[in-house]
Amino acid sequence: MDNDRETGTTLDPKYDSSGLVTAVVTDAATGGLLMVAHMNADALAQTRKTGRATFWSRSRGRLWVKGESSGNFLNVREIRVDCDQDALWVIADPAGPACHTGAASCFYRRIADDGTLARL
Repeated sequence: MDNDRETGTTLDPKYDSSGLVTAVVTDAATGGLLMVAHMNADALAQTRKTGRATFWSRSRGRLWVKGESSGNFLNVREIRVDCDQDALWVIADPAGPACHTGAASCFYRRIADDGTLARL
């Protein structure tokens, strides 16, 4: 066990080989799961500086502020880190739908018993 990373007070994210850490975003008011994305060191620094959730977009190949084109920003209340600092929990106030499809959450479907996707 890496005591400093796992029990200490120093923020030291364990980024993967691509320089990313998974960020799970929940709604501060409801606790509902909104989305999962990735942050690199710059995205985490921008999020902390601005209070708006910023991610590393693997598809765009650049930093991406959630809501930059839609106005549906995620205003960050708190960021937590898991025990070994390889995942982040972003607790935010969404200013509109979190999903690019217009759904409140990116998790708007469940896998049915027959393997199809059913809307919630």
